[in-house]
Amino acid sequence: MAAGWHWIKIAAVVLAVASALVAIASMHGCDEETAEDVMAVKVGGQTFFLELAVNDTTRVKGLGGRTFIEPDGGMLFAFPRASKRSFVMRDCSIPIDILFLDSNGRIAAMHAMVPEEPQGPAESDSAYEQRLKRYPSQFDAQYVVELQGGMLESLAVAEGDLIEMDLKKLKQLVR
Repeated sequence: MAAGWHWIKIAAVVLAVASALVAIASMHGCDEETAEDVMAVKVGGQTFFLELAVNDTTRVKGLGGRTFIEPDGGMLFAFPRASKRSFVMRDCSIPIDILFLDSNGRIAAMHAMVPEEPQGPAESDSAYEQRLKRYPSQFDAQYVVELQGGMLESLAVAEGDLIEMDLKKLKQLVR
């Protein structure tokens, strides 16, 4: 009987830890399905808790559909290889600051992205995609950080600066 109580206590602790992780993730705009997909990243001396976009589905969706980004939140996109990239403001109604990073985590380009007019009811998907402004990396980028709009002004970062993140873990997660 005593051994049974031991396992119940362990299960209770595991459940409490999982609940705490979900609560932390939800504070940063994540849902239960992505609670384990958050990484602490240091930009300009400030720590951000970024949702990870490491596969085609999460990379295409990005922050689209969001109406708010926590001041210490955002998204970190990881790609299998570095190459020239461009991002758009698809289905996004809030300003976003974007940093393109090379394979070592150095800033290759930065932009303040402004919301686009939403896709019109009579507008085809291809016409919508074609009219969206492209924000380019200019150089090869393997990682992309998206933060709340206006954040770049307060961070005082520049092209060439190193962003602190767990590159080894990211490379293992990319699909």
